[in-house]
Formats: sequence, structure tokens, C-alpha cells
Amino acid sequence: MTNEHKDILRTLMNVVVPDCYSSNISRCVDLKQRKLFGLKSHDCYILMKHLLPIALRNALYGLVSSVLTDLPLFFRQLCAKVLNSMDLDNLQNQITITLCHLEMIFLPPFFTVMVHLVAEVRRGGPIHYRWMNPIER
Repeated sequence: MTNEHKDILRTLMNVVVPDCYSSNISRCVDLKQRKLFGLKSHDCYILMKHLLPIALRNALYGLVSSVLTDLPLFFRQLCAKVLNSMDLDNLQNQITITLCHLEMIFLPPFFTVMVHLVAEVRRGGPIHYRWMNPIER
């Protein structure tokens, strides 16, 4: 395990969240097997939206760090309760650039699914009206 992996997992092990915000993510980290386990979909959402940029900021540098912190910012803006059509245009342009950077770093087929998300929000309205998270919790 590289030092970067250890730093990310140690950061997640030291996370303390308020009650009812998410489950205790520090209990879901296994340093020996280098994995996260027992996460529910809401925990993955919180991890992606809030905790991943913090954990990656200390471990990764350069383009990889900036691109991987832009991705949660995209989801945070996309999942906002109030949306503006001008913001959606900027969001569409931003995710296109972010996806190009991601395809330079990682395998291209992994990220092609996200291209339609902004268009789906335009047609269906804010995401929080169509989410499954309240039903799962």
C-alpha cells in the first residue's frame, strides 16, 4: 500500500460526523485490507460529496487532485435544491472539461455515463424530488 492510500484511509478513519448525518464512516475503514465496507448509498453520497475532496487534498497532487475535487463539486451543484438555467449551462461546460481530464487520467468508459446528468436535471427538475435516499433510510 502506498503512502497516499494510507493517508486517504487514515483521514477517513479520523472523520467525526454529527449524529444522523451519516453512519460512522471511521468504522467502515479497514486499513489491513485497504477497503471501505458496509457503506449504505447515503454514506457513499456523503463520502463523494463532502469527505472525498478533504481526503484527497492531502494525498494527491497536481491534475489528479484538482480533477477529483471538481467531480464532487459538480455533484454538489447538480444536487442543489435551487437551480438556475444559467448555472446548468455552466455546469454542462464544466463537466465536459472535467470528463476530458478524467479520461486522460483513468479509463474512458468509466465516465461516459455522467454526460446526460445535466440534461436530465433540465427535463426533470431538481434531483431531490426524485431521489431514493429518503426511502432507503
